[in-house]
Amino acid sequence: MANFLVWAVWCVASFACLASALAVVSFSNPFYSALSLIGNLASLAVLFLLLSGEFVAAGQVLVYGGAVMVMFLFVIAYLGDRTGESPWSGGPSWQIVGAVLAGGAILAEVCVVVGLEAGGFLSKPQHVTRSFGSPEAIGRLFLTDHLIAFEVTSIVLLVAAVGGVVLGSHARRIEGDART
Repeated sequence: MANFLVWAVWCVASFACLASALAVVSFSNPFYSALSLIGNLASLAVLFLLLSGEFVAAGQVLVYGGAVMVMFLFVIAYLGDRTGESPWSGGPSWQIVGAVLAGGAILAEVCVVVGLEAGGFLSKPQHVTRSFGSPEAIGRLFLTDHLIAFEVTSIVLLVAAVGGVVLGSHARRIEGDART
């Protein structure tokens, strides 16, 4: 019975993950896309829980579902509705070319990993200690070996918030000038 329950929760969470991911890219309203992304992050947290990654699931909900998405929603609300602007007019842009190149790179990586697994190169068992993934071990890594990356991430998030405010004030100034 317990295996059936885990399987059922996995099916529901994976379906919710796929459905919310499709909703993120299919909604034209950025606010609804951001809300769908919150649903995607929550379903990923459930999948992490099923994999016994409690700390990663909690971090997923607190950091991404909480702090980062609040910042996204704030920037979206501050910039306002821009559905009238069409980024796809005028043919392919550098964004489309970049997306195709990134998709090709990801496909190549998947093919390499599948090939390595099929060849038996990834079948070496690794010894995982009991403290692996504990909050203490992760905190020690963040504040010793990866301190610079941890601090750079906080600076990048601060720059993104300031950039959102600057873009929003510039857009509101342009709209105000157009009305007068």
